[in-house]
Amino acid sequence: MLEVGCGTGRLAAALAARGARVWGVDPSADMLARARATAGSAIGLKQGRAEALPFKDGWFERAVLRLVVHLVDRSRALPELGRVLAPGGRAAIATFVPEHFERYWLTAVFPEIAELDRARFPPPAALASELGDAGFESVRTRTLTQRIRLSREDALERIRGQYISTLRLLDDETLAAGLARAERELPEEIESVLAWAVLSADRSASQ
Repeated sequence: MLEVGCGTGRLAAALAARGARVWGVDPSADMLARARATAGSAIGLKQGRAEALPFKDGWFERAVLRLVVHLVDRSRALPELGRVLAPGGRAAIATFVPEHFERYWLTAVFPEIAELDRARFPPPAALASELGDAGFESVRTRTLTQRIRLSREDALERIRGQYISTLRLLDDETLAAGLARAERELPEEIESVLAWAVLSADRSASQ
């Protein structure tokens, strides 16, 4: 199994714990170091980009991208994903549905994020079409909701660490204003909903 954009390695480590033989790939050397600290020797790691995966043709049976597909050049990354999958192999992509951005707790203190992320994240129907254009078959979409809770201090620490890439797109003034708003307004315990779209698609067995 391949995880594209493995980040801190938590998902790859969880997959390995379930018995998969996992490789993670990420363009960031810092992220790969964190993934190694998380997973130890349980997974293989390589530095590389989704648009030019450093693996042979047909090397994997499964591939997964979790909150990555909006960060890559999909016109290149999706065919590349198909290239490294064996015939009959399957890819799974986890992303957010458009309405997620109105519900998420962070939008209350950073209203700019909803507009930015609606433009960045492809709607599931568009992503399904792109998978078909890249040669995938049997594209399926499932929507899921996940309820989360976090403390005020955890939330503030996430903001200060710019834990999602959208926060790093804001200018310093907007970021400071949102942090100040969060410090004033966030309750002691925050409840929110993640609205997911999970797409799966198969590489043709005849390829």
